[in-house]
Amino acid sequence: MPRRHALGLLSASTLLGWPAAGALAQFRVEVTGVGLTRFPFSAVSFRGNDAASENIAAIVRADLERSGQFVAVPPLSGALDETSRPDLAPWRERGADSLLTGSVTRLADGRFDVRFRLWDVVRAQDLGGMSHPSTPNNLRLAAHKIADYVYEKITGEKGVFSTRIAYVTKAGSTHRLWVADADGENAQAAFTSNEPIISPSWAPNGAQLAYVSFEKRKAEIVSHEVATGRRRVLASFRGSNSAPAWSPDGKTVVAALTLSGNAQLYAVDANGGEPRRLTQSGSGSIDTEPVFSADGKQIYFVSDRGGSPQIYRMPAQGGSAQRVTFTGNYNISPALSPDGRWLAFISRINGAFRLHVMELSSGTVTALTDTSGDESPSFAPNSRMIIYATRDKGGDALMTTTVDGRIKTRLAGAQGDIREPEWGPFLR
Repeated sequence: MPRRHALGLLSASTLLGWPAAGALAQFRVEVTGVGLTRFPFSAVSFRGNDAASENIAAIVRADLERSGQFVAVPPLSGALDETSRPDLAPWRERGADSLLTGSVTRLADGRFDVRFRLWDVVRAQDLGGMSHPSTPNNLRLAAHKIADYVYEKITGEKGVFSTRIAYVTKAGSTHRLWVADADGENAQAAFTSNEPIISPSWAPNGAQLAYVSFEKRKAEIVSHEVATGRRRVLASFRGSNSAPAWSPDGKTVVAALTLSGNAQLYAVDANGGEPRRLTQSGSGSIDTEPVFSADGKQIYFVSDRGGSPQIYRMPAQGGSAQRVTFTGNYNISPALSPDGRWLAFISRINGAFRLHVMELSSGTVTALTDTSGDESPSFAPNSRMIIYATRDKGGDALMTTTVDGRIKTRLAGAQGDIREPEWGPFLR
């Protein structure tokens, strides 16, 4: 069994066997694999960066390489900033298609002004630049926003480097919900409890997280404002309340409730009210792990109504469900790409739990990993990458992979339990 499995979400006892973990360390990024086509780029050290605590160019390089669509070209020597008009011929000879320059200037109020300019080396064109005033604590965010700018200018798609992730850890008897940058750095503990925390789910506005808390010795669904720490109970009905999923408009939360005895899916108004039942599987069957399609018209979920856990879909208002997964006899943890093209899920193959992806239009299923303890996939908001938890090199790890599986990144911290990652939306 994986550490988090579809039919064990309803009991705290499935979580009590977690090993103790040490203090959480800063993450580091390890990129492996080779993509088919990657854009060669170079980023010179920003002028004045020595006065700041973060290396802006290095963060941008790591972000872009992690996307699987860029390869870094070592920079030439010499000083350049956003005001320079560089001779681009030597950069062309080195093989760079684009060049990033910039500066970091300390302001009188203690903040930093981070400026940059992007050059198309092949066409010798100025692709623009910006200024990001930043507090010392937000320099990483400024670098991530620069990486987003470069990514969008070169690929034509939005970058996700300034988005956030959430995940859960356990150290001894202490459970923590963390919010971090998309590269795993700058992690902040949003909530700490001596009881389990499971199934974090970002609201579509990126301001709230719903999760299951066992503080009252029963499974309740709580909504947590990330900026303020304010919390309110969304679902505390008779029995167990688990597996929350927000609707795309943020007005509804669908969850697995045991009001009828066995877990079924119910819709609950995000502002409170009585639950409305959506699924009607047979006696003894369990429906859980709901997730909305990006257009809000369908809900995908896990059910054992056919004898083993499989992924189904139904209209968002309830009704007849269609089975979606047919390869393998144990498929759980559905995640839908925001562009509606892909379904990621965990499949048990010869006893190994591995991340798979299905192209929904064709039904083609591809295994993305060769590990054996994968869990909890979640798509980046641009649909290009998936974050998931796994066992790797003898310990727990958060990983990202491109949708084709070619580029994988390990966000590796201290030994211990790191699990249930959830990639947040574009900030509004």
